Amino acid sequence: MDDAAAAHLRGADPVLARLLDEVGPPPARVPTGDPYGALMRVICGQQLSVSAARAIYGRLLERFDGRPPTPAEILASDPEELRPAVGLSRAKTVTLWSIAQAVVDGELELDRLGELDDEALIAELTAIKGIGEWTAQIYLMVELGRRDVVAVGDLGIRRAVERAYGLDELPTRDELLALAEPWRPYRTAACWLLWQSLDNAPVPDPAS
Repeated sequence: MDDAAAAHLRGADPVLARLLDEVGPPPARVPTGDPYGALMRVICGQQLSVSAARAIYGRLLERFDGRPPTPAEILASDPEELRPAVGLSRAKTVTLWSIAQAVVDGELELDRLGELDDEALIAELTAIKGIGEWTAQIYLMVELGRRDVVAVGDLGIRRAVERAYGLDELPTRDELLALAEPWRPYRTAACWLLWQSLDNAPVPDPAS
């Protein structure tokens, strides 16, 4: 989080101002520069704790000499052998294979995703079987560093908002978007701050 984002959020929302004082600003996020590897990492970490996501992605790297596998290497692997070895769910396994096939077939050009605006990129990614809005939003935040994204379906964000704002229950999508309106144009930074306010919450695990 840069100084401009911190200053804006502090002035826009007293709850975020309190969180900044209590937990400090989240560290700056550096894109990996590997769009395919970053997308695989987001898939592996869907709705998992930090420790679980890191463990699964780490085991995936171990299977390929400590590096992210290429799309061709994924397609050449046996999903029924790789899935239990790494700890992937069946749904995540299907998604990883769908992404690899889309890249190999030229249906998904990851190198040009950064040229798209947020909505167009979400549409491009969610056209791939198994990729939902959450995955696309986290990819925007983690790998592309987009500054004004809210992961509205993320359990960690909703839980952090419920706790920080003293709500009786988890906020709905519309409630979260309304609450986040004053955070513009730094809604991504607000999300990182909210994630940081939780202990081992279900959060995306960007490379660092």
